[in-house]
Amino acid sequence: MGEFSKGLEGVIAAETEMSFIDGQKGVLEYVGIPIGELATHSTFEETVFLLWNRRLPTSSELESFKGELRKRYALPSGLARRIPEIPTTAQPMHMLRTLISEMSLYDTHPNDNDPEQARRKAMNILGQAPTIVAQFDRCRRGLPVVEPDPSLGFSANFLYMLNGEKPTDAMTRAFDICMITHADHGLNNSTFTARVVISTLSDVYSALTAAVGSLRGPLHGGANEGVMKMLNEIPSVADAEAYVLGKLERKEKIMGFGHRVYKAKDPRAKELMALAKQLADDTGNTDLYEKSHAIERVMEREVAAKGIYPNVDFYSATTYHCIGLKLDLFTPMFALSRIGGWAGHVIEQLSDNRLFRPGAKYVGPHDQPYVPIAQR
Repeated sequence: MGEFSKGLEGVIAAETEMSFIDGQKGVLEYVGIPIGELATHSTFEETVFLLWNRRLPTSSELESFKGELRKRYALPSGLARRIPEIPTTAQPMHMLRTLISEMSLYDTHPNDNDPEQARRKAMNILGQAPTIVAQFDRCRRGLPVVEPDPSLGFSANFLYMLNGEKPTDAMTRAFDICMITHADHGLNNSTFTARVVISTLSDVYSALTAAVGSLRGPLHGGANEGVMKMLNEIPSVADAEAYVLGKLERKEKIMGFGHRVYKAKDPRAKELMALAKQLADDTGNTDLYEKSHAIERVMEREVAAKGIYPNVDFYSATTYHCIGLKLDLFTPMFALSRIGGWAGHVIEQLSDNRLFRPGAKYVGPHDQPYVPIAQR
């Protein structure tokens, strides 16, 4: 039996070529390319190709990949009919988890895990999940469903289906960068969950359903909702400093700060900070951005020396709000992006699979007598 590590902290459980993190230096790379380079020059579709194939595509390969994805925007008719039947009070992450699982019912070969079939299933989920989220949101708001437009890219199509009008170029690019920066992040909890499930040679739908269940937890993907709630609690920019100092004095967590891995500024936060400011200016949410910036200044002064910096959730919350997303759609946005990473890890796991079967350290009693029920 190996050494015990609570939460598997420090345990190396898999090899990957997908993403590299140096938490001390604040580095994140996808297949060796710094996240800043991808956020500046790439698109979400190209980034997913990179993660799934461990290399950038040629022009023709990228066009083919985008074409295959756009063919999968539309939902199977049975799945589309289900969405209006879902209670409008349902939480979007529970809805998404359920319908990703239900997608397997419309696959004639749901259990096939050969490389070609695994990629086909991953493409189905990547293409249809945005449609599921957008159509559910419009149904619960009492609005007519907007069918996907295969002439649009991943990000523009999602925003079109959600809002019923074509997004501005700035909004499309902002959303695309959010998708890029959230796509993969080492062996995080939800990615580990996906790899554990597929290691049993289950199926891609089961693995990604489980990953969504993991992501929705407030200690994982649910954190960006907490950032927006915090910003809404602060009446004005002038109140930000007192709010933060009060929280720190009470030893309460400041949402969007600190990370299990990073002891320097989260490189994804760097990319989103400038983006959030531009969008806030464009959409009349300058006050919201200024509150965020005021919080960051106080936190830098008070706790940066302890290695506590803004993480990706801090400025993605402002970005999503400026795009017009409801608060409970923030975590589903994380899921839409991370499907690219989860699927890549599933494909990678299947290429050299070994069943995950860790041990457990038993800390209970031994050699206890059985007591008959009449004597208890």
